[in-house]
Amino acid sequence: MTDYICFFRTNPTARAQAMGTPEAAQQSMQAWLAWMRDLEQKGNLVHSGQPLDGDGKVVRGRARAVTDGPFVEAKDLVAGYTIIRANDLVHASELVKGCPILEGDGSVEVRAVLQTM
Repeated sequence: MTDYICFFRTNPTARAQAMGTPEAAQQSMQAWLAWMRDLEQKGNLVHSGQPLDGDGKVVRGRARAVTDGPFVEAKDLVAGYTIIRANDLVHASELVKGCPILEGDGSVEVRAVLQTM
């Protein structure tokens, strides 16, 4: 089995919609907790990760230029991450299909964590 990091991507509008009222925030959190419990019960949850703040900076290149971030050009933001364990990338992709962020305009980037010495 391999560990995979899942980056949850959304945009500021979708994030505000999901968390904009106490009721919406409660529903969102319940959906996330249910999904995480399911991954844990199946033995696929390695680390539940943490939500990330929407603000940040990006430092690039030899000039060490600092820009606002952590946004890509489309102003998507990484809202959080989780580490899961799966048989392969196809299996990992199937596991993240239950992620609540997909109910809005979000996406999940799934990448294998390389083993180092």
